[in-house]
Amino acid sequence: MNKFQVLSLRKQVVPPRTSAAEQRRANLRGGVWMVLAMAAFALEDTFVKRAAASMPVSQVLALLGLGGMAVFWCLARTGGGVLVPQVLSPVMGLRALFEITGRLFFVLALALTPLSTTTVILQATPLVVVAAAALLFGERVGWRRWLAVLVGLGGVLVIVQPWSDGFSPLAILALIGMLGFAGRDLTSRMAPAGLGAPVLGFYGYLAVVVAALPVAGYTRAAWSWADQGAILAMLAAVAAGTSAYTCLMKAMRTGDVSAVTPLRYSRLLFGIALGVLFFGEALQPSTLVGAGLIVISGLFTLWRAPARR
Repeated sequence: MNKFQVLSLRKQVVPPRTSAAEQRRANLRGGVWMVLAMAAFALEDTFVKRAAASMPVSQVLALLGLGGMAVFWCLARTGGGVLVPQVLSPVMGLRALFEITGRLFFVLALALTPLSTTTVILQATPLVVVAAAALLFGERVGWRRWLAVLVGLGGVLVIVQPWSDGFSPLAILALIGMLGFAGRDLTSRMAPAGLGAPVLGFYGYLAVVVAALPVAGYTRAAWSWADQGAILAMLAAVAAGTSAYTCLMKAMRTGDVSAVTPLRYSRLLFGIALGVLFFGEALQPSTLVGAGLIVISGLFTLWRAPARR
């Protein structure tokens, strides 16, 4: 083996160091992917709300789930398919339960409450994840981060206003959906490492189909061929949802987690803007105040998070 072969082998074995400039560019690319993901998620919410105006919620859930399953099944075929033993683990069963809860109540909230309010309440998910990680996994959370979590949850109460005469019990739907998504995020961290994003996406959308069953049994609303606008809205919701999930995976794998995660809050801006633009929703001062408390506390929580080495 000559000198040039040795040098070539060393280049293959020892990865090149990442310079600060390269890492900044990676964080920038990851940030762009994250913003695109949040914009696509907000579009998915908009299209789901539009479709739910013309067809039963159970039908919306079933069509959304089947469409997402089809997309991720095609993506998973190149990596060995979706029928892998790891999906039978207890963690995946618990994740499916949380996914069903989150999807079911969030879609109900989208159908029955303003898009802007539902989107704002959803932004408390990272705060709940932080609190649950401390209580369940023993992660270190100082008093400042605990205070930020309490402030953020206080922001949710400002939006919901359970003490006021104008309180709507329907706001509880978004709260339950938010808790379901928080549980899904926590169990996703414990999912087997061998499960890729397409597999997790496939079974996540399978849970959406399962969530349609109790709604169909309870409401007994007859499914029907909806108008062309609702059908196009469902197709757009599937395209936006699967694109958002793919962009989110790219964001988390491109830049530093601490750099790209704060951009999740851009979904708040997209959701409020789309609610005002397409549904004529009027923003209440309490919604703006609550949104500010949630975003500030969430960004502070991320800033105070200990750096991983």
